[in-house]
Amino acid sequence: MKTIHVFLIFIAVVILQLFVPAKMIFDKEAVLKTGTVYKFKTRPIDPSDPFRGKYVTLNYELNTAETMDSTLRRGDKILVYLETDSSGFAKLHSVSKTEKNSDRDFVEAKVQWYNSKSNSVNFQLEFNRYYMDEFKAKPAEDIYREYNRRRDTINKTYALVAVQDGEAVLKDVFINDKPILYYIEKQDNQ
Repeated sequence: MKTIHVFLIFIAVVILQLFVPAKMIFDKEAVLKTGTVYKFKTRPIDPSDPFRGKYVTLNYELNTAETMDSTLRRGDKILVYLETDSSGFAKLHSVSKTEKNSDRDFVEAKVQWYNSKSNSVNFQLEFNRYYMDEFKAKPAEDIYREYNRRRDTINKTYALVAVQDGEAVLKDVFINDKPILYYIEKQDNQ
């Protein structure tokens, strides 16, 4: 009788271990399929970290907001409410410590610092890592930097992010409206 109980507990643990990651994947896929897609302008990206895997770190232009909430401290979670500008890029509508009853999309961010002189908060968006194949992360960084150095053309670099109910999923990184992988493949074919 004890053997049956142990076996049933073992089966329950195995099912739970499979269910949790499957649910996480399903939730992210649902955001990608049904969420509102925003383009976030990026700044220069950094190389990958060997301890966390191969990814490209993204820094976003959208990282500061005016607010009178002087209680904000480094590490606090805030909600960044979004809207779209005339060029189709994500722009800040407002920030809040608590969820508002609003029809606006929002994402979570972490407070970096609050400036009491300018009544502004600097924050970091949570979707700042674009994971890539280990052999493509370094070339992606090099391509990105090359396009940002060129003074002869206007280069638009942005991340495409799906947002739904406070969840955000980074879909792709673009340079001049083409996925960064396009430039890597183009470079490989030369």
